[in-house]
Amino acid sequence: MVPANAAALLLQHYVDNFRRLPWRSAPGEPPSEPYRVWLSEVMLQQTTVATVRPRFERFIARWPTIEALAGASDEDILGEWAGLGYYARARNLIACAREVARRGSFPRSAAELRELPGIGAYTSAAIAAIAFGERVAAVDTNVERVISRLHGIRWQDAKTIVDLALPMTPADRPGDFVQAMMDLGATICRPKNPRCSECPLRTCCVALASGEPGAYPERRQRAVRPHKHGSAYWIERSRSVWLVRRPAKGLLGGMAALPGPEWSSGPQHPNATATVRHVFTHFSLDLHIVPRAEPEGEGWWQPLDRIAEAGLPTLYRKAVEAVLARGDRLAA
Repeated sequence: MVPANAAALLLQHYVDNFRRLPWRSAPGEPPSEPYRVWLSEVMLQQTTVATVRPRFERFIARWPTIEALAGASDEDILGEWAGLGYYARARNLIACAREVARRGSFPRSAAELRELPGIGAYTSAAIAAIAFGERVAAVDTNVERVISRLHGIRWQDAKTIVDLALPMTPADRPGDFVQAMMDLGATICRPKNPRCSECPLRTCCVALASGEPGAYPERRQRAVRPHKHGSAYWIERSRSVWLVRRPAKGLLGGMAALPGPEWSSGPQHPNATATVRHVFTHFSLDLHIVPRAEPEGEGWWQPLDRIAEAGLPTLYRKAVEAVLARGDRLAA
């Protein structure tokens, strides 16, 4: 059974060891602005802190307020997001910023926050707790793992974890507690090789007492990713390459790209002169780069010495780099 002082032990550990992050206030300080909390939580979905930190600072420098972000063009925001992946997040970011600007401010409760575009159960709870001090349980993958090990749960569902996390959450410092749980899962209660000797909750952890803390929770079997093939056309003139914008809906929606047909499970393109591989969440892709002479679709000529300004997502950046690395270049 988790002791009554578990929250106090964890909070003291957080005070002594918290990670200094550009979107986070130190323990005991006034909470961070809701805009910064929201932006960081959206960026951190399935993306590491190390990757997000510099990108967050760039976003804040360019758009310091929610109103500034809401007034920016889709193309500018998508271009700044390029490389962070999971581009549906960027489209939801745009929609959410404009809705909050229309309302005049962020709603203050988790229930109201969940009504905004792209904000689910975890993100709404995290914003409500950290920015507004609402006593709610914010359960991400790290917190799920901490609670599972603490209670010795091998298989869990979201409601069970929330029901166990909420009673631990103190009413006076819910934001610090949520961030303390996140830090504990990210730095100590790790998926592999947990550092149990450093954990402030080690004396009441069922998983540690079992002798196999890493066995909790049981890992879900990952489905085998299907493999697809696609073609991208390389059309170059006067040291510029022809780029287009992908359809607004769908994978990489609204992002700058090399033109080409939709991807399929078909074989490699017979005229490909370069190929790059990229792994998405649900499938892997070989993108075969094919030379063409004439522009394909509506687009623009992007100077190659300014290709970094195009806002290409990682897949197409890899494709451009593969072409530019060729000594003979691609000629149609």
